[in-house]
Amino acid sequence: MSKVWTSFLLLIQLCCYFSCGSCGKVLVWPMEYSHWINLKTILDELAQRGHEVTVLTSSASILVDPSKPSAINFEVYPTSLTKAEFDFRFMKWIKIWVYELSGSTLWAYNSKMQSIYYEYSDTALELCQDAILNKKLIKKLKESRFDVVVGDVISPCGELLSELLNLPLVYSLRFTTGKTLEKFCGGLLLPPSYVPVVLSELSDKMTFMERVTNMFYYLFFDYAFETFNTKKWDQFYSEVLGRPTTLCEIMGKADIWLIRTYWDFEFPHPYLPNFEFVGGLQCKPAKPLPKEIEEFVQSSGEDGIVVFSLGSMVKNLTDEKANIVASALAQIPQKVLWRYEGNKPAALGANTRLYDWIPQNDLLGHPKTKAFITHGGTNGIYEAIYHGIPMVGIPMFADQPDNIAHMKAKGAAVDVNMDTMTSSDLLNALKTVINEPFYKENAMRLSRIHHDQPVKPLDRAVFWIEFVMRHKGAKHLRVAAHDLTWFQYHSLDVIGFLLACILSAMFLITKCCLFSYRKICKTRKKKKRE
Repeated sequence: MSKVWTSFLLLIQLCCYFSCGSCGKVLVWPMEYSHWINLKTILDELAQRGHEVTVLTSSASILVDPSKPSAINFEVYPTSLTKAEFDFRFMKWIKIWVYELSGSTLWAYNSKMQSIYYEYSDTALELCQDAILNKKLIKKLKESRFDVVVGDVISPCGELLSELLNLPLVYSLRFTTGKTLEKFCGGLLLPPSYVPVVLSELSDKMTFMERVTNMFYYLFFDYAFETFNTKKWDQFYSEVLGRPTTLCEIMGKADIWLIRTYWDFEFPHPYLPNFEFVGGLQCKPAKPLPKEIEEFVQSSGEDGIVVFSLGSMVKNLTDEKANIVASALAQIPQKVLWRYEGNKPAALGANTRLYDWIPQNDLLGHPKTKAFITHGGTNGIYEAIYHGIPMVGIPMFADQPDNIAHMKAKGAAVDVNMDTMTSSDLLNALKTVINEPFYKENAMRLSRIHHDQPVKPLDRAVFWIEFVMRHKGAKHLRVAAHDLTWFQYHSLDVIGFLLACILSAMFLITKCCLFSYRKICKTRKKKKRE
């Protein structure tokens, strides 16, 4: 009997080995907040399929919590930053972004915004240095024999790890500012004539003046603004690798770029074979609500409910803004579930309940949900798309205004300006998306597009990571543009050569014509003399 059981267990192990792409070993360099929430969905699925997933995280990490039970392994390395200091820096940047810089226009990215980006860049570099210069850690990682590195472009260092460990690299990201790194490091082609610059809040249907504006944005982000302090990163990467290099050069070696959007959200534009769109990979069917919440939802009757959340980073508002919002919510017939941790607003209506946490996906999937008030984070927008719920956007920072602009252009949302909104503005916006069928119809249309895919986004993301592990990379999908200089890429050498040929030919033809003309003239003069 023991031999039978041994054979049975061996058969199970062999099945696991072959079914999950040889059950590889995945090393992860994560990002914080919503980026980690999204990436963890992929990592959980990889672990469920039998892969060994190890997340390399600092002792200062905010959301990456090794103490929670998980199928994922965590390798925690010491850093000079404390958790409180790391969190303080993040919150400081967010507060400046939300309260001191206008969220309504891209021109807010002035010298102060550049300063914030550089501060973040220095913090990310500090974390990277603490890991890379830890010889004991790097030795352990080399001995672990991983098969692939998964990273996020917004948190550099994963690409340096892949270079040091000689491993293929997969990126998971929404975008970089202006999509400059996707263009310059990834080789992505984004013509400004019909592809709006990310964060510009423009659509692909641009007037002449909007195209002029888009060109200004294009030039600004490409040549005047830096997502990272590249001078410092280039110097560090060159010192570690022992040869002159740049952050962009190492990023350009990524085998696959998993972009967390899809054509239900994006405007059509060219993309490359090693760029895959996996937007909404975290979405799933709604589960039953907790009893207390379900009872409140059912008490809404035919009017239904409104779900309100400002995401994982902004948990409260100033008292003035909170009362403006509460006053508007109190005037609608729907019941409202508001994720909010600040002081209870004095104007809070009987139809509104405050929660420290809400099961957002399950609420958006509930048949009584009529609208979603959102800050415009990509994860929340995709959950609304998945369930076909129209949105009222109150964008505050980063990609949020641009995300809501996309949903407005597709007819699934209206927006209000956080800086200038009144209770009437928010009330009218809510009435519009709830009472006008146009918005619900468009939300459902986007939902049908999202669901009508040959492969689910999560399965597609996991497939490409497994593909890279099976084939030791995916260099055959990378365009040859990575091997060209900037003047070769734009064919300036070819154009110069052809112009030189044309000018040479014109010169020779001209000389020949002049020579022939002079010869003819001399002959005629000679004949006249005779």
